[in-house]
Amino acid sequence: MKNRVLLENYFLPGDLERQIGAFVEYYNNQRYHESLNNVTPADVYFGRDKAILREREKIKKNTIKQRRLQHQKQAA
Repeated sequence: MKNRVLLENYFLPGDLERQIGAFVEYYNNQRYHESLNNVTPADVYFGRDKAILREREKIKKNTIKQRRLQHQKQAA
């Protein structure tokens, strides 16, 4: 946030407040957090994190299965 806020000049307090608000929105709703298993804070807050992580695990297992099948076909 420091880099985003310090790189611009703010002539009115409202401009700075809007920029901080935009950063908070991004940080809470769009930015994945490694400490939260790569989901957003909003996902955790609203209880969506467990479903997201289950779906990711399902996709990962399916991908590994498909790759193994491809390698078996290539080896044969």
